[in-house]
Amino acid sequence: MKRGRTPKALVIGAGIGGLTTAVALRRVGIEVEVYERASDLWPAGTGLSLMSNALTALRSIGIDLGLERRGRAIETFLFLDAAGRLVRKLPLKEIGDRLGVPSVNIHRAALQQALLEELSDRSVRLGASAVDYTSTAHGVRVRFTDGHEAQGDVLIGADGIRSAIRRQLAGPEEPREPGYVCWLATAPFSHRRFTEGCVRHYWGSGQRFGLIDIGHGHAYWWGTKNMPPATARAWNGGKGEIARAYLGWADEVQEAIRVTPEHAIISVPAQDRPFLERWGEGPVTLLGDAAHPMLTSLGQGAGTAVEDAVILARSLASATDPIQGLRTYESMRRARARRMVHLSRRLSMIEQYERPLPRMLRDAYLRWVPAPVLYRQNASLLTFAHA
Repeated sequence: MKRGRTPKALVIGAGIGGLTTAVALRRVGIEVEVYERASDLWPAGTGLSLMSNALTALRSIGIDLGLERRGRAIETFLFLDAAGRLVRKLPLKEIGDRLGVPSVNIHRAALQQALLEELSDRSVRLGASAVDYTSTAHGVRVRFTDGHEAQGDVLIGADGIRSAIRRQLAGPEEPREPGYVCWLATAPFSHRRFTEGCVRHYWGSGQRFGLIDIGHGHAYWWGTKNMPPATARAWNGGKGEIARAYLGWADEVQEAIRVTPEHAIISVPAQDRPFLERWGEGPVTLLGDAAHPMLTSLGQGAGTAVEDAVILARSLASATDPIQGLRTYESMRRARARRMVHLSRRLSMIEQYERPLPRMLRDAYLRWVPAPVLYRQNASLLTFAHA
């Protein structure tokens, strides 16, 4: 911001989007305070993907987190059937080589640690759950459950799919639930088909499995299975039920489940929200899952939040007025985020097909779609247009 004093941004949420926002804002000279409802930032979660577009965005403002060392760059990306037979190879490695930036799979805790190291101080206040905000003559004020208040020039809601900031901005909403559960885990793993830098997606009838190398001898795996939304929300069947769901699948799929400790497996219902066209008002905006939560099918949830953070930082740094900077950010991000949300939902529906004919047509399309078409489709997702 082109102002006489150093402006201050309040960021609600210390997930990947919130921490990346803090790092990006610091990089362009904006003071940041981050508030997180959790009482600690212990390493948690499973794996995630940061595709070429996310790393390009970070590098465009001089941020290199060394993620290739902390995780594992993608070498092969294969779609397979439940038995492990090849359906199609995706050209992610080739696209990354052309862009000069790889796609990386990494444990969420390793990415969190890289971002905290980049912040280099204790600018994250824990145990701070936002209640609401009020626009003031000089910016914005946020109130927390413990009675504490914080004042800043701008407020960025990066507090996830159940964002308190979004709720005040857009009103109460219920998440959309397409009707399947997601099982997620990381574990030490080796198998002759689990090659370095591999991503292997297995498609079955109403269920899928992903097996991904995140480096350092560990695999990140996920599984999905169709079920009513209420059942997915309350699922507590345990590792035995997951193992039974994948009986007869490829050996490496069953082995990954077998070697994973039960306590390392988490389950979440598949959820997103209808796309929100208005992300902000006055000195307030939304970012990441608070603005545009999406299903996981594109693997772009974290990457889209990273893109948001970089464009937000650039927009605020170049603006003569902070409110104008927020609106510029929103207008620059809206179309791409909308596309990601809609494509993720559409692909999710196709991936979870149960009936034989739709599954046959799905697999036939993926097997025979011309290579240039497949390349263009993926390159458009992996390219950060504002580098």
